[in-house]
Formats: sequence, C-alpha cells, structure tokens
Amino acid sequence: MNDNPQELLSPEDCTNRILELSGVAFEPAIAADLWPNILKHKWLLSEKLERDVGLRTACIDFLENLEQVPDENITPQRGNILKEMGAQTISRELWDTISDSQPPKQLVQRRIILPLMEEGLSLKHGVVPPKAIVFFGPPGTGKTHFVKAIAGVLSWRYIEVVPSMLMADGVEKIGANLREVMEEARNLDEVVLFIDEFEEIAGSRDMADRIDKSITNEFLKQIPLLKEQENKILLVCATNYIRDLDAAMLRPGRFDCIIPVGGLDKEGRTTILKHFLAKLNTGQVDLNRLVQMTSGFTPADIEYLFQQVAHFAFEQELASKKNYLVTAETFSHITPIVQPSLSDEVLEEFEKDSINYSRV
Repeated sequence: MNDNPQELLSPEDCTNRILELSGVAFEPAIAADLWPNILKHKWLLSEKLERDVGLRTACIDFLENLEQVPDENITPQRGNILKEMGAQTISRELWDTISDSQPPKQLVQRRIILPLMEEGLSLKHGVVPPKAIVFFGPPGTGKTHFVKAIAGVLSWRYIEVVPSMLMADGVEKIGANLREVMEEARNLDEVVLFIDEFEEIAGSRDMADRIDKSITNEFLKQIPLLKEQENKILLVCATNYIRDLDAAMLRPGRFDCIIPVGGLDKEGRTTILKHFLAKLNTGQVDLNRLVQMTSGFTPADIEYLFQQVAHFAFEQELASKKNYLVTAETFSHITPIVQPSLSDEVLEEFEKDSINYSRV
C-alpha cells in the first residue's frame, strides 16, 4: 500500500494500516484522524534523528506518546475557552467569611470539598466525588457566595452562566446555546461552573410550551455527559424556587447533592458583620446589639445595610468637613430603613422545602 501523505485512504483502510503497523485497533473515524498525523510524525522524527526511521517505528512511537499530544494542543484551547466564558480566580479567603455555623458550610466541606481535595482517600474508600449539585433557598441567602467560596478553597476557576447569556440570540436559540456552553465546559479542568436562576432553564415540563420543554430536555441530556468526563469540573446550579424545577432534575442520578441554603444564625451574622465593620471608619459599635438588630437579615440584606451606612457616613463628613465615625447610633438610624428578607412565613416554606427536596 502506498503511504504517500497525499494519498487519501478510507477510514477502514486507516484502521487496517495502523493495526498492521502497531497491533492496535482503532475505530475507523478515529483512525482516519490519526493516520495523517502518523505520516507527519514519521517525517518529523526522521528529520530529528537525521535518518529514515520507517513507518512502523514512527507509528509505534506516535501512539506510545499519544497521551502527551492532547495536552500540548488542549492547553491553549482551554485558555481560549476560559477567557471566552469569563473565568475568574476567587480568593481562598472568601471561604473564611462564612461562619462555621452557617448552614450548610459543614455539609459542603464534608460532602463536596474534602472528596474533591482528597482524591486518593476517596478512591481508596469508593467515595465518588460530586460532579453536579443544586443549592436552593430564599433570595439573598448566599448561594452565589457559597459557590464562589467553593471555587476559592479548591483553587479552581469560577465561571458563571446566567440565563440572559443563553437568551442572547433569542428564545429559539437557548437550547443550542446551552448545548454549546456545556460542550465547551467539558473541555475544561479544575473549574466550578455556576448556573444561577436554574428554574429558568430547567422548569417543570408539565405546563411548559414547546421551547421550554426542549430547553429542559437538553439540560437533562447534558448532565450525564458532564458527569462522564474524567476531568475536574463541578457544576453548581442555584434556584430560589426548588418547587419549579422539573421532577426529573431532582431524581437520584442527575445531581449528586441537593442542598438547602437558609438564613443566618447569630454566629453567622456575627461573622459577616465583623467582615463589613472592618471596612468602615468606626467608633463605638456594640456588636451584640447589632446582631440582635439584624435578625432575619440575609447576607445580601447585611451587605445592603452596610452600603447605606457607608454612604450616610460619606455624606455626613462631606457636609461637616469633620471626621465622621460610624457608631451604634448610625446603625440605629439606618437599620429600620432596611427590611429583612426572611419573614416567618418565608422561613416556614423553606423548612418544608428542605424536608421535601434535600438530598445530601
């Protein structure tokens, strides 16, 4: 058989030729891609050694080093994908801003972070590290903050996908855009992929129209494909409305964990309040009193409260031309303006959802 590089072999002929030379059988489609590279490798290897190495030697050498070839090609490819998808590097310190008592920090540490970090021990005991999880809970309870903190403590890149990105080409293209995003993500490694407002693309199909059903169906196809990959990628989806998700999304086999993210206890509020107080020009502030004043506040509520306090302090000093210190009186003045998000009714509904939908 003529091994001229210009000769066009059929996929079946490529399979037979590689099998004859190396004793290794490939599927015809794969063999057709390998054959021109083997011919090129023969030429390069001959040039390097300054002698004709022969096609059999070149074929065997190429296949023995095949595992190194994808890494050489995929590194720039991954870099381009990371850039296109807006990948971020998150500080490890973000994890420390979450109180140890704040649900579900200990659970996330035990079921998600440690199995991913302790690969050898996981393998020894047959623990399968998670690939896909769901966070649910009332708005503002810190779901996004948790996801970023996970990326930070793992030292993985963080990529956020919001439904508006998928809708950029119109509603009819959401399914196709979702498929493209997931296909690109499967080429990455050490990445936390976050999809917020998950109910927008994975809603119940019971009363959905044709387009919404197709979007949910597409996502149901993509999750198993992602989980089959051997690379390190964690898909995290978040929703305020767990009841709106399609029932198939919540069955075992899709997501490894479905985790509730609720309100802050006193210790949780103390940790966050200390974090934000350190950024202000403060005088005398009674932290215990401030903890009591912020009952029912979510992390987002507390952040908004401090934004209002900071702006108030700025305006006071601007008007008086004197150093303004934020005190307990400042908070007494501003706090009533910020209404807590977590009413008793909201918390009661969340507790019901936690019982009905949690899977950890």
